[in-house]
Amino acid sequence: MMQFLQNLGASTRTSFTKLGRATYFLIQTLAGIFSILIRPRLLMNQMFSVGVLSFLIITISGLFVGMVLGLQGFYILSDFGAEESLGIMVAASLVRELGPVVTALLFAGRAGSALTAEIGLMKATEQLSGMEMMAIDPIRRIITPRFLAGFLSMPLLAALFSAVGIIGGQLIGTGLLGVDDGAYWAQMQTQLDFYDDIINGVIKSVIFGFVTSWIALFEGYDAIPTSEGVSRATTRTVVNSAFSILGLDFILTALMFGDN
Repeated sequence: MMQFLQNLGASTRTSFTKLGRATYFLIQTLAGIFSILIRPRLLMNQMFSVGVLSFLIITISGLFVGMVLGLQGFYILSDFGAEESLGIMVAASLVRELGPVVTALLFAGRAGSALTAEIGLMKATEQLSGMEMMAIDPIRRIITPRFLAGFLSMPLLAALFSAVGIIGGQLIGTGLLGVDDGAYWAQMQTQLDFYDDIINGVIKSVIFGFVTSWIALFEGYDAIPTSEGVSRATTRTVVNSAFSILGLDFILTALMFGDN
C-alpha cells in the first residue's frame, strides 16, 4: 500500500512539474509573437509547411466524410420521410462537430507529429544549443513561427474540411440518391445559424489549433535528445492531442449547445 501511494505521489508530482514547464514554455512562445511581425517570412514558410502541405489529406478526408454522412443521413431520414432535410443534417454535423474535431485529429497526426519530430531532432543534434551560443533565442526564432502557423492554419483547414464535406454530401444525396438539389441547399441556408453553428465551430477550431500546436512543440522541445526520446515524444503528441481535442470538444459542446 505504501509503495502504491509513493508511486502515485511521484507520478502526480512529475505531471505537475511537466505542466509547469509547459506553461512557462507557452508564456515564452507567446512573448515572441510580436517579433514575428518584423520577419513575416518565417511565418509564411511555416504556414506552407503546416497548412498547405496538409491540404490534400484534409480535402480527401472531408470529401469522404461528407459522402458517408450523405449515405447514412439519407437512410435515417428516409424512415421519417424527411429526405429533403439531408442538407441541414450534413452541414450541421460538419460545421458543429466533425469539421473541427476530425480536422484537429488529422492535424495532430500529420502536422503535429512532424513538428515534434523536427524540434526533437534539432534538440538532439544540438542545433537549438548552437543558436543559444550565437545569442539567438530558439523560442522566438524556431518555436513561435511554428506555433502561430498552426494556430492560424487550423480554422482555415477546418473550414475547408466542412466545405468539401458538404459538397461530398451533395454529390451523394442529389447525384446518387435522388434528393432535390434545391431542397438540399435551401434547407441548409434556412436552418443553419451563423452564430450558433458556424461561429461556434470556428471557436472550436481556434482552440484546437492553439492546444494542438502547444502540445506538439512542447513535446519536441522537452524530448530526451536521443532517437528513442524523439520517437516517444512524437507518440505522446498524437495521444495527448487526441485526448485533449475530444475532452475539450465535450466541454465546449456542453457550454455552447447545453441550453439549446
